[in-house]
Amino acid sequence: MMARKTYRIAGMHCAGCVGSVERSLNAVDGVEASVSLPAESATLTLTRDVPFEELAAAVEGAGYEIEPVADVDRGEAERSRLAEAEARSREARRTMWAAWALTAPAMVWMLPEMIAGVRWPSPLVFDLGVTVLGAAVLAGPGGPTLRSAWRSARGGMPNMDVLIALGAGVSVLTGVWAVLHVLGFAPMIMNFAPVGAMIAAIHLTGRFVEAKARGRSSSAIQALLSLEAPTARVEREGAALEVPTRDVAVGDVMIIRPGEKIPTDGVVLEGRSAVDESLATGESIPVEKEPGSSVLGSTVNHSGALRVRATGVGEDTFLSNVIRLVEEAQASKVPIQEFADRVTAIFVPAILVVALAAFVGWFVVPGVFAEAARWAAGLIPWVNPELGRLSLALYAAVAVLVIACPCALGLATPTALMVGTGVGATRGVLIRDGAAVQTLDRADTLVFDKTGTLTRGAPRVVETFVADGAAEGPGGEAGAGPESDASPVDAEAHVLGLAAAVEDASEHPLARAVVDEARRRGIPFSRAGGAEARVGMGIVGGVDGERVVVGSARLLREEGIPEEDIARVERRFGDDAPTVAWVAAGGRLLGAIAIADPVKEDARETLLELSRRGFRTVMLTGDHEAVAAAVAEHLGIDDFRAGLLPADKVDAVRQLRAEGRTVAFVGDGINDAPALKAADVGIAVGTGTDIAIEAADITLVQGDLRSVLRATKLARATFRKIRENLFWAYVYNVVAIPVAFLGLLHPVIAEAAMALSSISVVTNANRLRRTRL
Repeated sequence: MMARKTYRIAGMHCAGCVGSVERSLNAVDGVEASVSLPAESATLTLTRDVPFEELAAAVEGAGYEIEPVADVDRGEAERSRLAEAEARSREARRTMWAAWALTAPAMVWMLPEMIAGVRWPSPLVFDLGVTVLGAAVLAGPGGPTLRSAWRSARGGMPNMDVLIALGAGVSVLTGVWAVLHVLGFAPMIMNFAPVGAMIAAIHLTGRFVEAKARGRSSSAIQALLSLEAPTARVEREGAALEVPTRDVAVGDVMIIRPGEKIPTDGVVLEGRSAVDESLATGESIPVEKEPGSSVLGSTVNHSGALRVRATGVGEDTFLSNVIRLVEEAQASKVPIQEFADRVTAIFVPAILVVALAAFVGWFVVPGVFAEAARWAAGLIPWVNPELGRLSLALYAAVAVLVIACPCALGLATPTALMVGTGVGATRGVLIRDGAAVQTLDRADTLVFDKTGTLTRGAPRVVETFVADGAAEGPGGEAGAGPESDASPVDAEAHVLGLAAAVEDASEHPLARAVVDEARRRGIPFSRAGGAEARVGMGIVGGVDGERVVVGSARLLREEGIPEEDIARVERRFGDDAPTVAWVAAGGRLLGAIAIADPVKEDARETLLELSRRGFRTVMLTGDHEAVAAAVAEHLGIDDFRAGLLPADKVDAVRQLRAEGRTVAFVGDGINDAPALKAADVGIAVGTGTDIAIEAADITLVQGDLRSVLRATKLARATFRKIRENLFWAYVYNVVAIPVAFLGLLHPVIAEAAMALSSISVVTNANRLRRTRL
């Protein structure tokens, strides 16, 4: 068996926490875990039926808490998660102010000692007072940090809280030592207790600001959820009743008045209106709806009343699917994150070793470091090489402990990914897998399926040709040839009407195009009798006692139509021949109907812009060479392959990859699913089939090709933020830790810098929300 489940994880604060939870879960037989810090969740791929108790024992053994996601629809689950996050943010704010309420008096109290060397009102009262305040900060507001540190250390997987607890705890313990010195029981040492209080207070401040910033990271999903309609007006037993949206069932008929939100996904039964679908597509222009049109839940009905039959409720709505895709993307890993994960897995133990080395070095061989301290003393006010060896050793060790920051490394990738996927969700670009962002960022080749992707996917008649000598219809009646009094329009109508009479018995898309054109032009026809399909060639039927043939030139040749008659009409098509349905009756060629699948209005402009951005564009199609060449030339496509079966498209994609290209495939049909999977990244056009969308890494909600531009721009912007965040996180740690080791960083400044590094990474990621797509 193979199952995928998501669980909430409580107690995580940094990348070390993520690594600890992942390692503990992956140690369980049959479990493969991916843990997200911003989403506070673990997504598990299970190869056996693992009891929840077994998972809980593994996670709790590492010092964290796990709970299953409630069995409610995704909207409810996401709202519950956001509510919990908001409650934690309020608690973090309260804890922060409580810490500063105790730290501020200690800071004020230590000012006379810093400025004039006076420990007011006496050394004993001073040392005892600031030590009590420092201990109160740790025991009260800092209590959760201490408990988290203890749990993770006990589980053998120390996290960021261990560094903070040691740094602040050692600082407060120096206060106890200083009190003992005043009482004559210990040698002299600098009292760092107020520093310990400030370390804890700044750390809690950083946690609060980071929590607020992380909350803004998921603001796009919050905005989507806030747009849901709380109630629906449903027809029940002949009356319109207002019920909670969650009580709407598939098949219920809903009444939506102008200005109201559509409660859930459905199909219009009656009425015409314009609907604002900007929440899904990012487009502000309302979309016209009529009977048979699909509508999305939470979109706004503008101008007319609608009766809508519900087709998707709860987990099956568009909005729930958006949330699912975003959650999957946020829980996934970007390849560039793998190195950061390896670093953070050993980060805290390594920093503990470095801090111990700093303490031993300064205490055992202070002369080695004293020269740097004396040089810096003239430049940096807090450097005092005259302190005792023990004070200097503790000073450097505490600074190393609190300056180190795995949080910035851990937040660099997932926070940017969270913001990017959220922005995409509100702009009609749904990213399923985080790795697709990195792959699309470095993609150099965009491969497009033709039908339904570059074209409308709905063939239509573009021209009707009348053969010379077709003036007389079957049976010798007057037709519409050059010798008759009938106009060319009448001749075309005659050919089109005969073809429609026969094609009306077929469901083939080309046949429907002929029938639809005849109906659009008001040409009367009745279905032919005895219609017989010729597989791969066309159809034959009887109209008014005459045998009428509609299909390929090959079929006409088999029916005995002279080759020279076919050649005369064929020459009129030119080089860029469309698909042709030949029409013959009574053994004579009457004409031909040119059928084409028009390209989308925005296709040419989009493909030219993609070329300007450095992409090589390739088109794959099952259509014949002439049609493919004409479309490729019109759209400015660099290369094309024609006459391909689905398996051939897969081979074409693999060949491009074998040439060293990074390939993104854009498609919409069932037959595109294999190619979507074969490409480095698959992009499904949202107007396509569910199979294509499920096979893709990225889904474009709209059918217009401008969404491809949005997707490429979003991927590049998101990955740029990931690179920036990782760069600054690495640089910060590489520069800051040696400076602290040399005793040149005050522990308070070190802690402030550490908190600022995490906040800056999250803030930089949030700048993605300003990206213009």
